[in-house]
Formats: sequence, C-alpha cells, structure tokens
Amino acid sequence: MKDIRLPLILAAAVLAGTALPGTLLSQSANLAATSAAGPPPSTGGFFPLSEVHRGLMATAWTVFTGTKPEPMQVEILGVLKGARGPGHDMILAQLHGTKPEYTGVVAGMSGSPVYVGDKLLGSLSYRIGQFSKDPIAGITPIAQMLEVRDIPVGEQTRVAELQRKKDTGPMGEEPAFLPMETPLVMSGFHPEAIKLWQQKMEGTGLETVAAGGGGTSKSDKISAAAAASIVPGSAVSALLVGGDLEIAATCTVTYVDLKQLLACGHPLQQAGPVSLPMTATEVVATLASPLNAFKIVNTGERIGAFTEDRDAAIRGVLGATAQTIPVHIAVHSGKKTRNLNIEVLDLPSLTSQAVLVSMYEVLLQTNESGADNSYHVTGTIDVDGYPASPVDVWAGGSEGLPPQLAAALLSADRFQKLYTNGARLGAIRGVNLKVEAIPHRASVELASARFTSGNIVHPGDTVTVEATLRPWQQPEKNVRISFKVPARLQGGNVRVLVSDAGTLDRTLSQPKMIPRPSDMQTALAEARNQHPQDRVYVSLLVPETQAGMQGQTLSSVPISMANALEPMRAAQDVSLNGESAQVAAAAAAGGVLSGFQVLNLRIEPGGGVD
Repeated sequence: MKDIRLPLILAAAVLAGTALPGTLLSQSANLAATSAAGPPPSTGGFFPLSEVHRGLMATAWTVFTGTKPEPMQVEILGVLKGARGPGHDMILAQLHGTKPEYTGVVAGMSGSPVYVGDKLLGSLSYRIGQFSKDPIAGITPIAQMLEVRDIPVGEQTRVAELQRKKDTGPMGEEPAFLPMETPLVMSGFHPEAIKLWQQKMEGTGLETVAAGGGGTSKSDKISAAAAASIVPGSAVSALLVGGDLEIAATCTVTYVDLKQLLACGHPLQQAGPVSLPMTATEVVATLASPLNAFKIVNTGERIGAFTEDRDAAIRGVLGATAQTIPVHIAVHSGKKTRNLNIEVLDLPSLTSQAVLVSMYEVLLQTNESGADNSYHVTGTIDVDGYPASPVDVWAGGSEGLPPQLAAALLSADRFQKLYTNGARLGAIRGVNLKVEAIPHRASVELASARFTSGNIVHPGDTVTVEATLRPWQQPEKNVRISFKVPARLQGGNVRVLVSDAGTLDRTLSQPKMIPRPSDMQTALAEARNQHPQDRVYVSLLVPETQAGMQGQTLSSVPISMANALEPMRAAQDVSLNGESAQVAAAAAAGGVLSGFQVLNLRIEPGGGVD
C-alpha cells in the first residue's frame, strides 16, 4: 500500500504558498530510503535504555504482506518504570505511517524490532486496551531480551511450568497493558474442533485463532536456505501440531545472528525450556479490526527449533531439530480407511489438549460421521523404558456428548494419565491408534440375569447364566455364559456378579479413601488390566481376602499375607477387601454394555456332576 500523505502535503503547501516542514520531508524521505535498504543487521549494536527520552524518533520493522519487512515510524512517548515487573521497564511509543495507523497494533506484530538509527532498541510487544484509537504500543527493551539469548543452548532442565494467564485488574477488568496476542493458525480443523481448542486454552493467550493456511512443505527437514532468509522483522511460527493437521503460533523476529534468533518480546506460555519446531512464515494479509486485528499467514519450511519460552522473549536455534511426539491415527469407516500422521509438541501445559483436539478433528472428517455413531478406539502408547501401554475405549453414544467428542476425550484421557505422570522418566515415543467407526449407537443395557437351572450347586458343577441384553432400539437378546464352580469352594453362599466392564474394574480395584498419584508401573498395570467394554462378565464374589497394590489385584489372599499387608493399608499403599472378585467367564455383548446384577449361589458340599 503506497503512502500518499507526502504528495498531498506537498500539493497543499504549493497551493498555500508555504514551505513544507523540513522535519516531515526528511522523515518521509528517510523512511522511503530505509525501506529500500531493509532492516539493519542485529550486529549494528544496541541502543541503551538510559538514553531513551520523549520525542526520540525510531523505526520499527514488520511484515504486512509477503515475507519482506516494511518500516514504520515510531515516536517514543517515554519510559514506564517497572511496567513489566520490578526492575523491568517498558518503553511507550506511538506508531506512524499509513499502514499502522490503518491497522492499529496487530496480533502477530509482537517482536517487531525497533531501531534508533542502526542500533536495536527493543521489540514491539504490548498493546494498550482493546479499542484504542491510536496505535500506541509497549516496547520490550533489548537488554531484557538478550538475557534469553545468553541462556546456554542445550540447557534443558525442566522447570515448573507457568501457564500465562491474562492478568486482570479490580472487578475483573483488563489491565492497561497486555501482550500482543499470538495469533494461531489451525489448518485443517473444523469449527467444532477450533471451538474446543479455544475452550481449553481460555486465559492462556493462545485462544486467538486467526485465518491462515498450513505449511507449504510437510517435510520435517531443516531448510538452510529458508533459515538464511530470516532477517529482523521476518515472521516466524512455532508449530504446536504439524503434519496432516497444523496448529502454529506466529511472532516477529527481533534479533537474529548466525546461530539463533529472538522473537515475540513476551512469552508464549513462559514454560522455560521448550522444544518446538520453528518455521519461516509468509504473511498473506493483515486484517484491520478495532476488536482483533491480526496477520493471516501461511507457515513455510522449517528453519530450526524454539528452545526457550521466557518472560522477555522466545529463543529459536537455527538448524536445530525439535523433540516432538509422533501420532498416527487410522480411522476405518465401512470400506474406507483414513490415515492421519501428525506430530505434537512435547510440553505439559499444551500437549494433552493438542492430542485431544487432533483426535476430535480426525473423527469429524468422515462423511459417515453422525449423531448416533459409535467409535471403538484401540492402539498403544509407547514410552521409553516401559512396555507399550494399551488403549481400548468405546464411545457408544450414551455419554451425553457427541460421540466424536466422547471418543476423543476418552482416548486423550488414556494419553494424559501417562504423559502427566510425575514418575515418568522416559519420553513418549509415539501414539498409534486405530478407530473403528460404527454407523449406529452401539450401546447395550443389561436388562436381567438368571441361572438356567436353579441356584443350588456342588463344587465342580458347571453353571449357566442367561443374561438378557437390550441393544439400543433393537430387540432383546439372550446370551448364555457357562462357568465351573471351583472345587475348593466346599460349601456356603457365594454371590455371582453379572456386569459390565466398568463395574467389574471398580470391584477389582477398590477406590482409596485418599487418592494418591500413581507411579508409572501402577499406571501401566491399570491400563493393561482394564476389561474391554463390549463384553458381559460373570464373576464369583467369594468370601476370601482381596488385595490391591501397584495396579494389580490379588485374589484369595491368605490370612497371614493379609495381616502382613495391613500396615501398608493404613498408608494407602494397599487396599484390602473381605470379598474376592474372580472372573469366571465372559461373552460378547455386541456393543458397549452398561448395568449389573448380583445373583446368589448356594454351594453344598460333595461332588457335583460335570
């Protein structure tokens, strides 16, 4: 967009017979010359904060369209002492020029370098209010950003994560200064999936979803040519999800040298050490809006990895490879199979949400998707140093949620239990899931259960239970399940539990009075021991001690062992129950079963008929 003010002012001056102000002519001419030359290199030195004063003129660089940064005039209004925290000052400035005065302060502009002459002053990073008429911005001084540059590369000690919440003033009012929003591009996502992301990300600074497109290259290879093209003022993006789906956060480069760059001028999540793929970015357009002005972008080739997310900047290392989690999801619907391959960031505050939203999206992408669909998700989660953890969940339409969302929530919950486990030492190396889409509501209710030939039996007898199942909007069906009475049960009453998987699992693993975080071995054991939900189970509840420890259930524990475990019970390390649940038999239910019934069995001494 061409700046037309100078020709108009010249014409007005001629018509009025007056001289054009020399300062305005000089500034406009200098800006035109500066634009042709491009932004100064980061090696030109730094302008000290101590010399900043009101009226100082500077130049900021940012990309409005394409990949080439454009200059903006910046008028320094003053220094706000401690505006970013104790000892962290902020420089207040007003932007001048046709484009910034039209668009205002834009989401994605954060990190735009500000120069006094050829010396780097800092980055545009903060905005004032929501509907400010003047393009006034806060500048993060470069000295604060250089502290992030000087953190040793490769220092990846995990720190406590602080999700960046929007600070609020009295009565929930927003403060005067807010970090410029980091616009997200969610490429390949349905509106329902985007809405879910926004709900999960509310208050983190990553809920602003802008229009945009995915990467021009799906390769995870580093492009040396693309990295060499990055200059101060270039747009870059951090990939939260890459591959067949993409979620990317965009900022502007403030500083770049041969090895690394600094961007944003504020944190993404203030997570400390991170590992996020870094890409070059093309700005397709800059949308002006008094409510939410933002850059519309396409992510480009990979140029390295972001390694630090700190208060004053995010740092990227050129040529580095990020550590991500590969996720493969295959959806089988009728005769069609859809394969999705993505990689997800490895960052506790965001990873589980990224897996959830990606899983939800792939289930929304099938044309056979409907309100009464059901989904059966199976697969594994691979963790370094541990056996693969199985995933086996059903979403049958009875959860009160859209079945796609229910399936995504259940699958993501299995992932989260391992990913957020405080005892996990190894990295998550991969998630492989297979989804079977069922074109009807696969929920089944246990209507009743009974013994087919009375309830008085002998040890060793074969007993048959007939369970009446009621599938959703289908005729009832009877399922017969036979089991043998254990020979050791010589007499007395025994309860028989006919149930779904959830009831059985709760019976086998009694809840603790004070829940405690489980270690990895316990979490893996619990995942392995969960029973499939599409079966009907017949279990004997025998009057013998049952112990639960480290995710395992021990049935028919001797009295001596139970006494030895009693002190651990007080410490909540072991659960003890006076009745042991022993699975005697099971049968297919034809869907996700719900319900249970307890039958009474009378065992009389003596041999039975086999």
